[in-house]
Amino acid sequence: MDCTFIDIMKVGLDMALAITAFNQIVIMFFIILVGVICYKTKLIDRESNKRLADLVLMLVNPLVIIISYQREFKASLLSGLLISLILALITHIVAILISLVTVRGKMHNSDLPIERFAVIYSNCAFIGIPLVFGILGSEGVFYLTAYMTVFNLAVWTHGMITMSGKNDRKSIIKALLSPSVLATVLGFVLFMCRIILPEVLNKPITYIGNMNTPLAMLVAGATIAQTNVLKIFTKVRVYYIAFLKLLLIPVIMLLFYRIFHMPEIVLLTTVLACACPTAATINLFSIRFEKNYLYASELFTITTILSIMTIPLVMIIANMIV
Repeated sequence: MDCTFIDIMKVGLDMALAITAFNQIVIMFFIILVGVICYKTKLIDRESNKRLADLVLMLVNPLVIIISYQREFKASLLSGLLISLILALITHIVAILISLVTVRGKMHNSDLPIERFAVIYSNCAFIGIPLVFGILGSEGVFYLTAYMTVFNLAVWTHGMITMSGKNDRKSIIKALLSPSVLATVLGFVLFMCRIILPEVLNKPITYIGNMNTPLAMLVAGATIAQTNVLKIFTKVRVYYIAFLKLLLIPVIMLLFYRIFHMPEIVLLTTVLACACPTAATINLFSIRFEKNYLYASELFTITTILSIMTIPLVMIIANMIV
């Protein structure tokens, strides 16, 4: 009887995750569709789309980071947060190494940085937050902020260098002084010092931060509108990149982390964040650094669509192993 009950609970968990993932991705696609319509009706053109991308990267995203740390400090959560930070750091390092080994080509191939970026960085905020909250609750979201911290530090340093092609000292310093990295440091300091911003500051920052998802999805939609969506599904290469991002790396990390004793909620949160589709930042960076933004939008689109199936699959594997 007990085994049957446990099996039923696991099936229920898997179904809840699948439904939550599906609903969130559908919401994202509706906003993307609005972006497509805006581009087709000339409400957004290439120049305004680039300006919107800069607005999200340089203003809205940093404010989202600061707000994510505006929560009550609890010493009991600190150890889990530190473990989450370590796991997130290891995950990104492993993903970078795997991308270097598995995503190869001629050095002059301008699409290599885009593909490696797509394999490494996940949409851990928009997809990750509602998924983790729906399955693991607010404590899971708190641990997810650790993953988001490492993500933001990595994407604004390694990710920016990868996409820009510049790795000199001046470029690295510029990346470390980017608004999102500074916001990450500020947000963490505020959290550790138990400083909660007054409502007169918190409210407007929150309002602006809430524009992050719709603006990023509008930019993605306007970018996708410049591609032939149907042709995406005929490109074998995008499925290979999607496999690396959505299945290979999350499963490898899951098998590795299960060796160590750690809170199950911390492990599952990290794996969930890793299993999310390619970050919407790939569209923003490819536009900003004048890369093949059409190909970037194709990888973003295909990984997002396929994640409807792969995220529940990864969680089923996690339930079986953990």
